[in-house]
Amino acid sequence: MKTALILSYLGADYHGWQRQENAMTIQQLLEEAWEKTCGGKAYLSGCGRTDAGVHAKYYVASTDAPTTIPLDRLPMALNARLPEAVVVHRAVAVDDGFDARFSCVCKEYTYLIHNSRTRDPFYTDRAWFYPQKLDVAAMRRAARDFVGTQDFAAVKNEGTPVRSTVRTIFYCEVEERGCDIIAVRVCADGFLYNMVRAITGTLVYVGVGKIPQDGIPAILRSGDRLAAGPTAPPCGLYMTALTYNREELDGRAD
Repeated sequence: MKTALILSYLGADYHGWQRQENAMTIQQLLEEAWEKTCGGKAYLSGCGRTDAGVHAKYYVASTDAPTTIPLDRLPMALNARLPEAVVVHRAVAVDDGFDARFSCVCKEYTYLIHNSRTRDPFYTDRAWFYPQKLDVAAMRRAARDFVGTQDFAAVKNEGTPVRSTVRTIFYCEVEERGCDIIAVRVCADGFLYNMVRAITGTLVYVGVGKIPQDGIPAILRSGDRLAAGPTAPPCGLYMTALTYNREELDGRAD
């Protein structure tokens, strides 16, 4: 049997999920905490890579490394060896064929924009400060055109090569959450490199009138990254929901 960990983390001080040679990552922190707690080497497969500075309110990682610690006590034992920015909430037994990344059916990311004339220090590294007033109704209308199975090359930055830039977006929604916060929620069967951040930047350009609210279909048909908006900074991006079609693992952050 394997073990799946449900966790959350603030990524401001870390270089994403995946291990790197010269930078601290969430994967390295967890693997080192597991090895010190349970003994023996451990490899943890994460549900998504997440870039430097990106956060996760709901994240799943899996490992086949053995442990003699009861699963109801394992989170507390691991948390004792983790920094405050990383917290394991639950540990769940899963079958040998399970993998946190490849078994995931769909993921949701939420991007937070602080749309205010003045900065708020409590949103530093937590949201994108954007002082120019945004037309949320126009953004909401444009967001609907990202939904469906389409070629999303126009909102993909250069990164690891992929066989196809076609993905299925199940919903793309723009919400006002009070305190000058605008949230962009995107759920898909998979994401291209910086895809949500590029979608957010494109919707922001819609919100300030640089892109017409009915201009998204033409941008996507063009496949031209330069036709879309900028890539939003990493600080406002959160992984917020995962679906495995397994009750013990499916979840959404509040």
